[in-house]
Amino acid sequence: MLLRDALQSAIQRFEDEAVGSPRMNAEVLMMFVLGCDRAHLYAHPERELTTDEAERYESVVSERARHKPSQYITGHQEFWGLDFLVSPAVLIPRPETEHVIETMLELAPEPGAKIVDVGTGSGCIAVALAREFPLAEIEGVDISSEAIEVALVNAARLECQHVRFKVNDLLEGFPAESRDFVVSNPPYVGESEPDKVQRQVREFEPKIAVFAGPHGLDVYRRLIPQASKALKPGGWLVMEIGFSIEEPVRALLDGWNKVRVNADLQGIPRVVLAKK
Repeated sequence: MLLRDALQSAIQRFEDEAVGSPRMNAEVLMMFVLGCDRAHLYAHPERELTTDEAERYESVVSERARHKPSQYITGHQEFWGLDFLVSPAVLIPRPETEHVIETMLELAPEPGAKIVDVGTGSGCIAVALAREFPLAEIEGVDISSEAIEVALVNAARLECQHVRFKVNDLLEGFPAESRDFVVSNPPYVGESEPDKVQRQVREFEPKIAVFAGPHGLDVYRRLIPQASKALKPGGWLVMEIGFSIEEPVRALLDGWNKVRVNADLQGIPRVVLAKK
């Protein structure tokens, strides 16, 4: 089969199965199978795929047609300009979460600042912060041991071996007034609102990293008081939020100082920050 014909067949299949961005998905998977870049696809449409290449492409296209995220098929996702390994054990890093890193750049942690990333998943926030603040003491915690394994691999690949990771239930057991910053991208979709997320998120991404109680607030209700205890006086809490929960989260931050919300590029409330 010719490369162009395989691509066109995949595009049509994705359209039939209502997979978003069908051409982009077809090309990404072809680049994955061939180990090439997009320029190669455009320069060699007449390339004859080998039997092995055609079979592998058919296999990954079938997976994507079932709405399995392409990131779980290829095992990679870019975040903050860095290539992270991902697996079904972790939430796929989103561009929107980069606003957490931007917010931390605004706050400009001092050398030696102690930062903890709660619900670290792939380690994307912790590792990105380590690259931006190499003199900070950064750790990531997650309740999933499988997620911590992925985070450790990413830290090693991206030369951030000094970032520490451990299995932990939010900030349970953290000493009082021991951290300068607590950052988190917690689950914030309500279990009663599954239609708020795409089918591929509902069916393939770890539910513990997506859903949090009936209205998506359960983790915030636990994390905010824990952060208040763990943070030093004047320390900062920085959290990603969903577009519909700004007011409930603000209410949970009653008593904190300098509470504000940063919007994403679409003007949607995305990051809430508060000072102890």
